[in-house]
Amino acid sequence: MEYRRLGNTGMKVSVLGFGSWVTFDNQLDNSLALECMQAAHDAGCNFFDNAEAYAGGRSEQIMGEVLRELGWPRWSYVVTTKLFWGIHGSDPNMRNTLNRKYLMQGIDASLERFGLDFVDVVYCHRADPDTPMEETVWAMSDMVTAGKATYWGTSEWNADEIRHAIDIAERHHLHKPVTEQSQYNLLERDKVEREYARLHAETGYGNTIWSPLASGLLTGKYKDGIPEDSRASLDGYGWLGERMSDEEALASIEQLRPIADRLGCSMAQLALAWCTKHPMVSSVITGASRPSQVVENMAALDVIPALTDEVKEEMEAALG
Repeated sequence: MEYRRLGNTGMKVSVLGFGSWVTFDNQLDNSLALECMQAAHDAGCNFFDNAEAYAGGRSEQIMGEVLRELGWPRWSYVVTTKLFWGIHGSDPNMRNTLNRKYLMQGIDASLERFGLDFVDVVYCHRADPDTPMEETVWAMSDMVTAGKATYWGTSEWNADEIRHAIDIAERHHLHKPVTEQSQYNLLERDKVEREYARLHAETGYGNTIWSPLASGLLTGKYKDGIPEDSRASLDGYGWLGERMSDEEALASIEQLRPIADRLGCSMAQLALAWCTKHPMVSSVITGASRPSQVVENMAALDVIPALTDEVKEEMEAALG
């Protein structure tokens, strides 16, 4: 496993991480979640991602229970969560917000569900135009000062919002955000490669990217329809099923298969390895519904050395 600095911090995270979005509670009970996390850990993964909103808080609870059962030393892994959406119905102060009241109570509730004293990174899961940036930055910095989080970051913020938060923190000598968490894959490239380019060059801001396989589209497994055990077949994920039935996208993705065959890897491994090549990417968050899938994903580590600039260009050209 390769370990990279999280942005410009001194903390190192595995280049392939493991996340719980969609799978925990929806597809994985505690037993399967434990097997998947152990398989990731066996491959050298030390980065485990979660969020308050995943399964209405149940995902954090499952991960916390699994961590206690596994008994890993707390110093040996990095666990993260995200705050914004809330899980308290329609309460105006506790949903879709980054106000101080919500953030202070939200982190305490997350830690209680995890059964942890602190998380290593807490992200603002989206930006909040209704809360002054100063209020959010102070609250997140206070979280770090209080020892409830080691670092804080952003998720799906635009470059101007991130820069604004950094400027406020520097002006008031507060803890700055250190990493983004945005979608990045062969089909979703603009934000990371263009919008964040100057930000990364000037600040070293990191990114722990999600959906590296475009929710499974880049695996090539949907070319003959949607498998019954796929997340696209779950209740409430009809939007995903529609995307997986896009014949034009599926035909385009099939152009990657000869490249994967030549390199002796799966299409999933090829797509994961490609994501690691961007210099802003600190960790690529993978997901899985069974341990064998974790093992396959982690084997993308063996593909990374084969992804020369020429192969990358070939892949990108194949997708148009």
